[in-house]
Amino acid sequence: MKKYIVLLVTLAVCGFGCESLGVKSQDAKLEKRVQGLLSKMTLQEKVGQMTQVTLQVVAGESENGWQKLDEKKLREAIVEHHVGSILNCAGQARTVDNWHEIITTIQDIATKETRLGIPVIYGIDAIHGVNYTLGATIFPQNIAMAATGNVELMQVSGEITAFEMRASGIPWNFGPVLGLAREPMWPRVFETFGEDAYIASVMGAAYIKGLQGDDISAPTKAASCMKHYLGYSVPRSGQDRTPAYIPERQLRQLFLKPFAAAVKAGTATAMVNSSEINGIPVHASSFLLIELLRRELGFRGFVVSDWNDINNLYTREMVAKDQRDAVRIAVMAGVDMSMVPYDYSFYEHLVDLVETGEVPVSRINEAVGDILRVKLQLGLFDEPYPNKHLKAAFASEASRKINLKAARQAITLLKNDKETLPLQRKQKVLVAGPAANKLSLLNSGWTITWQGENEDLYPQEKKTILEAIQDKAGASNVTYIEGVTFDEEVDIAAAVSAAQDADTIIACLGEPTYCETPGNIDDLTMSRPQLELIERLAGTGKPIVLVLVEGRPRVIRTIVDDVQAVLMAYLPGMEGGQAVADILFGDANPSGKLPFTYPRYASGYTCYDHKKSEETAPNKFDPQWQFGHGLSYTSFAYSDLQLDKTELSADETLTVTVTVSNSGKRPGGEIVQLYLSDIVASVTPAVRSLKRFTKVHLQPGQSKSVTFVLGWDDFSFIGLDNKPVVEPGEFKVTVSDLSESFVIR
Repeated sequence: MKKYIVLLVTLAVCGFGCESLGVKSQDAKLEKRVQGLLSKMTLQEKVGQMTQVTLQVVAGESENGWQKLDEKKLREAIVEHHVGSILNCAGQARTVDNWHEIITTIQDIATKETRLGIPVIYGIDAIHGVNYTLGATIFPQNIAMAATGNVELMQVSGEITAFEMRASGIPWNFGPVLGLAREPMWPRVFETFGEDAYIASVMGAAYIKGLQGDDISAPTKAASCMKHYLGYSVPRSGQDRTPAYIPERQLRQLFLKPFAAAVKAGTATAMVNSSEINGIPVHASSFLLIELLRRELGFRGFVVSDWNDINNLYTREMVAKDQRDAVRIAVMAGVDMSMVPYDYSFYEHLVDLVETGEVPVSRINEAVGDILRVKLQLGLFDEPYPNKHLKAAFASEASRKINLKAARQAITLLKNDKETLPLQRKQKVLVAGPAANKLSLLNSGWTITWQGENEDLYPQEKKTILEAIQDKAGASNVTYIEGVTFDEEVDIAAAVSAAQDADTIIACLGEPTYCETPGNIDDLTMSRPQLELIERLAGTGKPIVLVLVEGRPRVIRTIVDDVQAVLMAYLPGMEGGQAVADILFGDANPSGKLPFTYPRYASGYTCYDHKKSEETAPNKFDPQWQFGHGLSYTSFAYSDLQLDKTELSADETLTVTVTVSNSGKRPGGEIVQLYLSDIVASVTPAVRSLKRFTKVHLQPGQSKSVTFVLGWDDFSFIGLDNKPVVEPGEFKVTVSDLSESFVIR
């Protein structure tokens, strides 16, 4: 894997040189350029840099998917309004060549027809690969990547994504999503790394490292954008872009941690939560955007609004009296760039606000300085154009293999009674269900189109689950009857009849494609037609393997006992069909673990790190499957859990070792998870919190000693004064079914 990345970068940098400078001299040189540019810029040029419009604003005609630009509209944006950023794809993914033409035309006008020649920074949602470039390496969605437990794989996915972005000519990625999936109805669950703050912190930081590397000016690196800062993922209603209510202690204990890790990892930019926390829209909160983000966390990049969200301060949140007032509020709260996205209203209002003294020039200079700094860090002033050399390695076979590896490692075996899986090859199989034969359903939103629904645009050489099963079992041994759509019965009776001749039924259930607000639901329960399909197939007495293709955990309590095996495929990406078949037939051993608690009921969702009162009689914590659950075709045994000390002070570290053995008959991967429990604290402690994890791969009979080191940050919690504190007392370390205690003096 590492050799591949080195080879890729070597190929990519042909014709490029690099300058070696110390960090301090680099910073000084950078600041000199930033201040030099600011000193030359007019107010209008500065405000233009803070303005971002969508590609549709400057687009012309599109023929056969080939997007042309309207150069008159483009000059209106860049020359007349000095626009500093453009985003999006104008409806669907583009070819690499089309992107080259788009970006080249934009940069020609920005660098050759404007007074100062400041390049445009182009942004795209490349959230699971470069999903708006046709033919790109499209990875499993983040929720599935979290299930892999493989941090190195997460970083490599970022490296490949950055490479393919820059091969497309695009330097800025609106990712990663760092919200915590603690409200399972929320339609953006699949964009997150799950419900746990530690997993989100580690995976998010690894992805940023992959995207940006040590120097984002390198021709194969891209700027990241941590989002959506802050608390977006837990709307009380479960509906997208609706209010969250989060006490400051919980905000700091959980939701802030992944963003703090992203800042530490050097994320170049941040995008703001579209909604509100405790009645305050985040776009209007100087506490969150200035005090907490910049002064406390030390963030040094620039902050971009989300889509139309400054306008929403007066059209939806009603904290501004009009559009002009909304611009003033957001800019003064700390928003540096407005994703307007369809007009120049932000530009016009902000110029006027500065001229009337309602927004100080110093605030404009601060925002524009941050934007220019990122553009300079990306090397856009030196090379704003696409590097055509990179196209040769775009979507390489090596990248495809890494993608397949990710999909295989993500898939989580939730149930396997009587070793139903893996299946024997030459048996008769009935494949049923609406998720069996569409590539779009393996990817969902943010894939080729916004909602990911256009099956005709997907690469036909990729395999659906059905096609991959046919390859394994032989087409003559596989019968396919959909039985139901997501919404209605089609031919369940035909599926039941066909099951009589089958040895095994593989039922693929899940969700239609969606993302953001169009994915809102009113009930977490799996749709009634799909449940009925399983209920009636169960009446045949044939073993049923249930494959779940879903972006959030849909409740299936009523059918779990009707099936013999359950595979959680999540949204496994373009190689997902192949990966599912590889797991079903034993060519790969499942090793994923749930990054969220899988609920048994559609209400009363409780996360794994709940409080003791939530499981004390008569209350009970009773999920369908626990956070961290995941079976294998082999077995693993844990032994010899040891702590290097049983008493320590808060500033000392604790070394934990445990031996993991493959006690089964197949090679396999195991995610080793360490949980910590603070037994007594002045703020009610969680029953346990994940503090470390690592993935090990073991041959049958092989053992490995795993070491973890814990320190002050792990022992601390947000105390009564909303600041982190370590209190003396007893703690417990748990790894698998082993536990040991220690005391902090």
